[in-house]
Amino acid sequence: MNMASSKITFRSNDEALNEGFEWAKGQALAYAHDGSDPVGLWYEGALPGREAFCMRDISHQSMGASVLGLQAHTRNMMQRFAENISKGKDYCTYWEITGDNEPAPVDYENDDDFWYNLPANFDVIEACYRQYLWTGDRSYLEDPVLQNFYRLSVTEYVKTWDKDGDGIPEYYASYGRRGLASYNEAGDYPKIGADLIAVMIAGYQAYAELEKKLGNNELYAEYSAKSAHLRQQLEQQWWDKEGGCFFVALGHDGGFFAAESGEGQFLPLYYEAIADKEKREGALRKMHKQGVSNVEGMSYLPETYYRCGEDGEGLRSLKALMDPALDRREYPEVSYSAVGAVVSELMGISADGGTTVATVSRLTEELAWAEISQVPVLGRMVSVKHTGTTSSAFTSLSGEALVWRAVFHKTAEAPIELRHNGEIIESASAYDKLGRPYVYAEIAVAPGETHTVSIS
Repeated sequence: MNMASSKITFRSNDEALNEGFEWAKGQALAYAHDGSDPVGLWYEGALPGREAFCMRDISHQSMGASVLGLQAHTRNMMQRFAENISKGKDYCTYWEITGDNEPAPVDYENDDDFWYNLPANFDVIEACYRQYLWTGDRSYLEDPVLQNFYRLSVTEYVKTWDKDGDGIPEYYASYGRRGLASYNEAGDYPKIGADLIAVMIAGYQAYAELEKKLGNNELYAEYSAKSAHLRQQLEQQWWDKEGGCFFVALGHDGGFFAAESGEGQFLPLYYEAIADKEKREGALRKMHKQGVSNVEGMSYLPETYYRCGEDGEGLRSLKALMDPALDRREYPEVSYSAVGAVVSELMGISADGGTTVATVSRLTEELAWAEISQVPVLGRMVSVKHTGTTSSAFTSLSGEALVWRAVFHKTAEAPIELRHNGEIIESASAYDKLGRPYVYAEIAVAPGETHTVSIS
């Protein structure tokens, strides 16, 4: 039964974007189920009509779901994935689970014959960490079922599927559909996909951060180091100097190969797995040139472009995702990822799992202003309005007091002053993941208050 609702609203000076958001909100909520099914609260994340949710799709859809108020749905589905990890499945879980709380029959015959993409366990860990940051729900850190899934995934799962002992699981033809070493399901299955390494980089780092929150500093150091080592391997061994981009897969003959498109091309950028600026820009150029091969791939593009600092391309690809003429627009991943991209990327809203919500405007010249209202984050409800990239307003609508970190990118070398409600305020400066300088101020916001910070 679908009875989900959300009060979230988005407005801007771009009517097509406004209409696109309303469509995405309505479409995504139509896929949410109220908990009367045996599986409990869930939303669809698979081919429409399959009545199921898939590890990859839910990991990607979880951000959009959170801002639509479906945080408990995501939490329940992550629990279902986690509780089904088993030694008999070589530390896999069920790739796709139905509303009846059974493995989807199209993907699962028995423990020796089932569909599985090996990046999935790391994807779930990374999504759970992001959910913790957004919701502040400490069960993502402390729940024993989730903890068991995280631990087995970064230890026994890797050991079991990594036959050659290089730290990266690989696929062999004798596995059939069980244990694909990439999310790319087109053509011949490679030994290793670049996207697997990218998701492992993100998953290891997420696991490290989860353990750090629990005070386990040794595990934090160990898995941060594993993540850094894999990043070094990806950047050095997988770089195609001649093509000026990354190889997307390693073949069974030991040779690397590039593909016209595929997950190995854009997912390393989506997961922010590439630190080297020149190589990241090379991968971006390749992504621009090749695009993606299906609507599922398209659903990653807005977030990917925004995360790489390409705000214009982010907006263009976001509107393409919302376009009524888009073929297969009803695929659940499209609407959920569009909603998520508006909030976390275009409006630049993020949280720290505690009491701080940060904002940074990623509006382009064609978008003079944009406002998102009734956003549920950290157990509170907030609204954010950006005017260009020089002024932001933040309202706490309900819940306990919080800290607003108002961030503004620096476009000039000269010092920038910030004004809080018209008065010059003390600010600090730092660098983002892309190495770009920014200034910020932190403001205590009580329920019912609106604060404005702008560049002087």
